[in-house]
Amino acid sequence: MQSYTIGQAARLLGVSPDTARRWADAGRITTHRDEGGRRLVDGRDLAAFSVGLARSDGAGEETPYTSARNAFPGIVTAIKLGDVAAQVEIQAGPHRLVSLLTREAVEELGLEVGMEATARVKSTNVHIDRT
Repeated sequence: MQSYTIGQAARLLGVSPDTARRWADAGRITTHRDEGGRRLVDGRDLAAFSVGLARSDGAGEETPYTSARNAFPGIVTAIKLGDVAAQVEIQAGPHRLVSLLTREAVEELGLEVGMEATARVKSTNVHIDRT
């Protein structure tokens, strides 16, 4: 499973690294240390936390998240696979994006919950890029 540094987690949550560190120190985000001593957040834990954060008042501060060219970098929070179609949800800061695509596309991208991905929005379509 993919893990994220505090800085990477902060970017995906749309907050400053200091805010993410405070949340980790307070036990809001579960972390572990790698062999180099860096604090890491498990991808699945980060995905669950990002969904909960979006459902609450958010970070308790104004979120500085902006979109450039309709690209929303975030974390995969849910994948529902059917026989032919699939639904992928991404939490990008305060934004929840849902994309309907083929099961084959999800498998080719190797998407999993907790993985970093970018949702690209064009008109009413949401495209997913693995990052």
